[in-house]
Amino acid sequence: MTLDELNSIIVQAKSATYVGGGNKVPASRTGAHDLSWQSGDWRYLDSYFGGTDFLGQEVVWHRNQPVWSMSYYGYITRPDLIDGERAGATIKAALSAMYAEGRFLGGFDWQGPHGVYRDRSEGIPAQFRGRETISVGGVEAYALDYFGGLVKA
Repeated sequence: MTLDELNSIIVQAKSATYVGGGNKVPASRTGAHDLSWQSGDWRYLDSYFGGTDFLGQEVVWHRNQPVWSMSYYGYITRPDLIDGERAGATIKAALSAMYAEGRFLGGFDWQGPHGVYRDRSEGIPAQFRGRETISVGGVEAYALDYFGGLVKA
């Protein structure tokens, strides 16, 4: 498995699940929302708790071995400027545009009807961290912090 191959798998999985309205599966933990994707030897699960404010983890398995994971926490900072529905629509549209470029890291800016989406990250799929935000009228109204990388035995 190369990092380029892993990046491609991650982008495919992310595109097909949250962004693509993907495959909801029974919760792996009480109260979780789980989205799953599979292709050949690859499997992906995005499992999160909450709604407007939420915490989750994504895992990629290759031949039933965990090889990559990302954790995240997102939250509305200004409910007077944006709600969960508008934030979700903005995130889905922005991430769809970024994934169309074949990547999920490296920074991205996108303007939509509900605000300006901005993603900044450091690193590569092997080890990274980042933050996505939505600003409304120049004021940060939503933020998500994330980090992750390779999982090694």
